[in-house]
Amino acid sequence: MKNYKISIITVTKNSEKYLHQNIESVKSQKYKNFEHIIVDGNSKDKTIKIINSHKGSVKYIKNKKDKGLYHAMNIGIKKSSGDIIGILNSDDIYFKNTLKIVNQYFNKHRDLDFLFGSVYKHKLLSGYNPNIINWSFGFYTTHSVGFFVKRKSQFKVGLYDLRFNYSADYDLFLRMIKKFKLKGMSTKKNEIFGRFRPGGLSSRINFLDYLEECNKIRLNNGQNFFQVYLIFILRILKNFKKIIK
Repeated sequence: MKNYKISIITVTKNSEKYLHQNIESVKSQKYKNFEHIIVDGNSKDKTIKIINSHKGSVKYIKNKKDKGLYHAMNIGIKKSSGDIIGILNSDDIYFKNTLKIVNQYFNKHRDLDFLFGSVYKHKLLSGYNPNIINWSFGFYTTHSVGFFVKRKSQFKVGLYDLRFNYSADYDLFLRMIKKFKLKGMSTKKNEIFGRFRPGGLSSRINFLDYLEECNKIRLNNGQNFFQVYLIFILRILKNFKKIIK
């Protein structure tokens, strides 16, 4: 079995609350061929102090020209040296067997481009179903914690598109699946990668702004205009109480 090098990208900005747990969850992995890259956007709290206390375990990149979350992810990806790339937001954690499972899947399926692992979010999320991609946002588990992609596949598709402030990861997935026809799969339900903590960027986005950006992403990736806006209307009706708050 090949021991692929895995690059973990974590973006920080005033992330002192949970960052130590984040770093420790990577350090405690049973699989050891990895690098943990932290890209910081000019934090003013104790984030840098926490990073420095783990000097031997992380690669620290100062992002002085901070242009947001996805810009920082792109910097981390370009600076990475792994065969496989994963994203772990600063609030989130991996379980101890995560990287071991990732390496096993990419060994067993040599033509695999990307992998989604099961993740605890508000509940256990598992599976990957590209057949519902035109109708549902729930065709995958999560971006942070759950997503791993081969480096060569990442650069074939390109980096995160900075035109999108909230859902550039969603755009990346659509490009991978619809445009480039890359091969993806999910782990078994009980192969759980970690825990996604609520309260991050996704929980602070205005719902209508989020939906409108998703419309642009769907249209940008070739989806039918009428289908896109039918989904838009249905989502508004389903989440009406959330919108009028």
